[in-house]
Amino acid sequence: MWRITEGVKHLMIINVILWIATLTIGSEGIFMNNMFALHFPLNTLFEPWQIFTHMFMHASYIPGGGGIYFQHILFNMFALWMFGSPVEQTFGKRKFIFFYISAGLGAALISLGVDYISLFSITSELSIDIGRDALREIAAIDASDGTGYLKGPIFVEGLEPIVQKYNLVINNADLNTLFEFNAKGFGFKTMVGASGAIMGILVAFGMLFPESSLMLIFLPIPIKAKYFIPAIIGLDLFSALTGVSIFSPSNTAYIAHLGGALIGFLMMWYWKKNQFKKNRWD
Repeated sequence: MWRITEGVKHLMIINVILWIATLTIGSEGIFMNNMFALHFPLNTLFEPWQIFTHMFMHASYIPGGGGIYFQHILFNMFALWMFGSPVEQTFGKRKFIFFYISAGLGAALISLGVDYISLFSITSELSIDIGRDALREIAAIDASDGTGYLKGPIFVEGLEPIVQKYNLVINNADLNTLFEFNAKGFGFKTMVGASGAIMGILVAFGMLFPESSLMLIFLPIPIKAKYFIPAIIGLDLFSALTGVSIFSPSNTAYIAHLGGALIGFLMMWYWKKNQFKKNRWD
């Protein structure tokens, strides 16, 4: 069994402290999440530091009430210990921390980039030019009927004062496009969790220890890391493309998972390629 290493231990302590702070400061974690979760830049709560801090935050409450949510941090910290410790033993503490944070930052930036592409593809269908401030307000319209469903009439009611404020002339096609834009949740999107960084660590583990045998709780059959980890990435890719969640909650940031895995692979490939050159990590 792998022992816990210094870098992994310190990362786990930071994550647990912030998780406890989210439980204890403010109402249902609202203050901590407003400050440190990664909000989409259209959201007025977005701050640049959230690109870094989000990877140390975890969901603390079950959406809609119902108690404290343990699973998110529990599974992430278990994966960090299980895969991170052997990777840190190979890398050393400084290189491991650099790798971990780089994968987490890459995951966030790639996720934001994909969201911006999605945003552009929607707003490019508009027949009029709507400024960023107006889009921010449109994104923030709460068109929910209270049961989790978005309703067109509620959206139109929330849109009317924005149309008047910015002197917008919106036809039916534009109205449908803006409703789709609002439904994508750009004004409400937040991201928390170490999953992006951990996906990078998983890739590093698979490349360093490809013959290691791993077992899933629900599938107690030994599977080599060189098969297991690509399969996990493949499931994330499937979920990102189809919107169908296999083993994860429906609000999982699959693009961030894939982004962390990609950055992890590129870093491992670069270091391996240049390990005997002057720019290798000492």
